[in-house]
Amino acid sequence: MIHKTIKNYIAENNEELVSIRRKLHSEPELSWEEYKTSEFVASYLTELGITCRKTEPTGVVGELAGGKPGKTVALRADMDALSVEELTEELPYGSKEPGKMHACGHDAHTAMLLIAAKALATVKEELSGTVRFLFQPAEEVATGAREMVKQGAMEGVDNVFGIHIWSQSPTGKVSCTPGPSFASADIFKIRFTGRGGHGAMPQACIDASVMASSFVMNVQSIVSRTIDPKQPAVVTVGKMTVGTRFNIIAENAVIEGTVRCFDPAVRDHIEKQLAVYAKNTAELYGGTAELEYTRGTQAVINDAESAEHAQRVAAEAFGQDALYVEDPTMGGEDFSFFLDEAPGCFALVGSGNLEKDTQWAHHHGRFNIDEDALSTGAELYAQYAYSYLDKNRTN
Repeated sequence: MIHKTIKNYIAENNEELVSIRRKLHSEPELSWEEYKTSEFVASYLTELGITCRKTEPTGVVGELAGGKPGKTVALRADMDALSVEELTEELPYGSKEPGKMHACGHDAHTAMLLIAAKALATVKEELSGTVRFLFQPAEEVATGAREMVKQGAMEGVDNVFGIHIWSQSPTGKVSCTPGPSFASADIFKIRFTGRGGHGAMPQACIDASVMASSFVMNVQSIVSRTIDPKQPAVVTVGKMTVGTRFNIIAENAVIEGTVRCFDPAVRDHIEKQLAVYAKNTAELYGGTAELEYTRGTQAVINDAESAEHAQRVAAEAFGQDALYVEDPTMGGEDFSFFLDEAPGCFALVGSGNLEKDTQWAHHHGRFNIDEDALSTGAELYAQYAYSYLDKNRTN
C-alpha cells in the first residue's frame, strides 16, 4: 500500500517543505484575498508539470494524470489566514502583516499539499488514474469550498481527502474516524423590538433589554429539554447589542449566536425552536422579534470505507501507534461541501509539542505548529492518493 519512493522523496525534501510553510506563514492573506498565495501555488504546480486552473477569485485546481487509466481522487488544502495579531514575536518567520496571522495551520496545509504534489509527480507513470489538487480559499468564512464546487472543482471526482493540523494532539499522531468529525455551524441573529422611553417611567415602555435577557436565559432549554440527550448540540449566544444610554429604556436589542450539531433533523428543529422562543418571549413582554438564520458549514461525516482506508495508510506509513481516535468536535469545517459531491474523509494530524510551545489552541495569537508534523501530513496526502488509485485501478 505504501509507496517507498514517495516516503523517501518527502523525507529528502523536508527542508523545502519547512521553507514553503515559513514563507506562507510570514505572508498571511485573509479570506478571498489569497492572491499572492494562489499565484505562488499555481506557479509551483506549473513548474512540476501539473496542469492547473484558477477558480474565481483565488482558488487553484491542479490535475496530475497518471500513466494508467483509473479513478480520480481529490486532495484539498485551505489557504486563508485570520484577523489575529501574532503574539509569537520571536519567530524569524512571523507575520509581516499587522493584524493578520496563520493562526489555524492553513499555511501548513498548503505547504504539505504542494510537497505531496511534487512527490506524486515523481511517480506519475505509476499512478492508476488522476490526482486533483484543490487549493481552497476562504475556509475561515465557510464560503470557499462551496464556491469551488460551483465552479466545477469536484466534477468527475470519485473520492476526496483532506487534512487539518491539530495542535491539541501530539506531533505525529493521526486520527481519521468513520462518522461525525466536525459539526454543522450556523449563525443566528434575533432583533427584539419594544418601545423606548425614560428610565424613570418603565410603565410607559416595553423594554427590549428584558426581552433579550429573558431569551438568553431560557434558550438553552431547547437543547436540554427538546432534543434527545444522545444527540450532541450546542446553542451559544455570543453577542448582545442593546440600549443607548444609562437612563433610557432600550427600544431595540440584537443578539447573535451560533448553532452546532451533527444531525440534519436536529439542525432543522433548533432553527424552528429559536423562532418560537423568540416570538413567544417578545409577546410575553408586549414586543416583537425577528429571527435571521444563516446556514454555514454542513457536518463533516467521514465515509466509513474512506476513513478506514486512511487509517490503514497511516498505520503502514507511520506505525500502528500513530493512530488515535479524536472525538467529534463542535468546530465547523467547510470541507463538508466537498463531501456532498463525493465520498471521502477528513484526517487530523497532531502538531502539539509542549517543548516547542506548539500546544496553543487554534485561532490564538500564539498558535504555531511543530514543523515535524509537516512531513507526516505531506506523506499522508500523497500515500492516500496513490493507494486509493492503486486499490481502484482498472485493467
